[in-house]
Amino acid sequence: MSAKQHILAKLRKSLTGTTPVPDNFDVDLVTQPYTYAPEQRIAQLRKLMEAVHTEIHLTSGEDWPALLAQLLQERQLPSLLIAPTTPHGQRITQHWSNNPHLPTLKAYDRPVEEWKAELFNDTPASLTGTLGAIAATGSLIMWPTPEEPRLMSLVPPVHFALLKASEIRDNFYQVQREMNWTAGMPTNALLVSGPSKTADIEQVLAYGAHGPKDLIVLILEDA
Repeated sequence: MSAKQHILAKLRKSLTGTTPVPDNFDVDLVTQPYTYAPEQRIAQLRKLMEAVHTEIHLTSGEDWPALLAQLLQERQLPSLLIAPTTPHGQRITQHWSNNPHLPTLKAYDRPVEEWKAELFNDTPASLTGTLGAIAATGSLIMWPTPEEPRLMSLVPPVHFALLKASEIRDNFYQVQREMNWTAGMPTNALLVSGPSKTADIEQVLAYGAHGPKDLIVLILEDA
């Protein structure tokens, strides 16, 4: 029995002989004030994310690789970290093959121990997908995977995130219900609203202290 299973078994045993408390959860209380018409979701998400220094760009499923290349060049970023086996990683690889002048692509395709120094010291930007977003809180939903681990969105100073407009949900409750989170929560579910920031030191707000200094979201409106 693993440590996790042991802890869960003890918790279940501690409930023996107890009476469950009725669930009086009021769904309307946490959903009705945070429900938006489909055409309002992008605007709501954008308003909240831009308020915390997230950069938003509207694009399409066809045009986003060219927009990404333009943004990299405008910021003079010499390379981009991608997950080459994902659908968006494959799209980028294809677009780059037709445009050899673009910044160098780096593939996250090996254990971090083999290239930790390069990842932390010489990887200025990364691209990841998202699982969707929440309009009510202005948050991206991210579930890191072996293909696209958490370090991709955490370490590089600039994080580009792809978001399909069709996957923006109204509120967190809707997300949990539609994605059936009770049946299988990931080890590391993330809600990201903006670049890393802290005011721990002398109460002065600083960006990039514990993660990316810049978060740039590309919203695919026809997806």
